[in-house]
Amino acid sequence: MDEPDPIPLSALQHWAYCPRQCGLIHLEQAFDDNLHTQRGQAVHAQVDKPGVEERQGLRIERALPVWNDELGLIGKADVVEFEPDGTPYPVEYKHGSRNKAADIAACDDVQLAAQALCLGSMTGRAVPEGALFYASSKRRRVVAITPELRALVGHTALAVREMLLAGT
Repeated sequence: MDEPDPIPLSALQHWAYCPRQCGLIHLEQAFDDNLHTQRGQAVHAQVDKPGVEERQGLRIERALPVWNDELGLIGKADVVEFEPDGTPYPVEYKHGSRNKAADIAACDDVQLAAQALCLGSMTGRAVPEGALFYASSKRRRVVAITPELRALVGHTALAVREMLLAGT
């Protein structure tokens, strides 16, 4: 039997926000731009251009491809800051303010944690935290990658995989 296609990291955020939205986007390929998505695309214009730079002792990589074969995940990290010892620190860019409602912010946390799990798998290094950068407020919100958040990524990936398999 063939291995199933990897799940895009964005699908985890879509599922956490609304399973129906996830199905429409990832099964039906139905996605309409609106003001919010256009603003998000504008925020990502800079970080979607692959590149590497050095700043204040950090190696900073933009648009870094990431994957985790065990969880069957694939995607792209907006920015990864590598500490001098090689420890990766993912930074996910989002439109809006860091003062989002807790339930919406938790959806972003799942996507960031999935990036952390991918980076950990790829580098063999623990990724204890990352950050969400909110363009409107130009502020970061640090997210601890806890065992509970790691488990939530696994459960969410499983739920998305089941939805995708049921829809084929």
